[in-house]
Amino acid sequence: MNVTKARESGIVLALVVLVVFTVSQNSRFLSGQGIRDILLGTAILGVLAVGQAIVVVTRNIDLSVGSVLGLSAFAVGSLMQDNPGLPVIAAILAGMGVGLVCGLVNGTVVRFGQVPALVVTLGTLYAFRGVSYFWAGGRQINADELPQSFLDFGTATILGVPWLVLIAVLVMAVAGVVLRNYRLGREFYAMGSSPAAALLAGIKVGRNTSIAFAVSGALAGLAGVLFAARFGTIDAAAGTGYELTVVAAVVVGGVAVFGGSGSVWGASLGALLLTVIGSALAVLDINQFWQQAIVGALILLAIGADRLVAFRVAKALKKRDSRV
Repeated sequence: MNVTKARESGIVLALVVLVVFTVSQNSRFLSGQGIRDILLGTAILGVLAVGQAIVVVTRNIDLSVGSVLGLSAFAVGSLMQDNPGLPVIAAILAGMGVGLVCGLVNGTVVRFGQVPALVVTLGTLYAFRGVSYFWAGGRQINADELPQSFLDFGTATILGVPWLVLIAVLVMAVAGVVLRNYRLGREFYAMGSSPAAALLAGIKVGRNTSIAFAVSGALAGLAGVLFAARFGTIDAAAGTGYELTVVAAVVVGGVAVFGGSGSVWGASLGALLLTVIGSALAVLDINQFWQQAIVGALILLAIGADRLVAFRVAKALKKRDSRV
């Protein structure tokens, strides 16, 4: 836990340094619109990161989240385009339903096919994206084709805080409480720490794996709804490239890529850091190539830190056992 808190404290420090430096170069970075854009971008990425964190805690990974977001966004856009009188809650439920089905597909293949999650979700990344392209057929949904109530949802605020941000915070809070205080959450951590030991302890590893992927899929579907409401313009390529960014947010946020430790709060902080990095590079007029390079470097550093910590813990345990 101390290691996780240290990682989260490091992210906060990095955020402060990055913001101070960027503001010193361009004071417009912390304008009202700038802060709003950062919060909205973090809301979408943060919802994805929460679902990904749950999967990674169980020692799996979901590379299909970007494609699920795109498929859900296009499905919801089509639904609202054809049925302009539908309430926003119906769009949210529809998007989450699409994501849930995708997540169950992933979980079922991983569970019953005994295929590594990396392989399964890499395949469904392309499969779900293919479904989006087939459905769209080159068509694009524009903002003027969507009901105003749905577009207003993407910009509406409560006491100055956007609805999308409030939804993301609610998702983080619920997931954090479940992982920390409920049996299912403790079982997820036990599975990630040692799947074999979890089985011996009577934990239903297969069932919990399906649940983790279902949650990740449903949250990716919710992120698709938020994406559609925020941007209004949706095509089959929506969400492309989110996979790397989401994984980076999770591992940089202190969720061990080998499972068993981390928190959704850390993953959310990682999402905020990556969003701020992207915004800072744009404000400083730096080539977006560097954003991808920085994300890749952060992933390598985070994995290296996790392995170093694991090595030191194993060494300490070995020394303690030898004394006994």
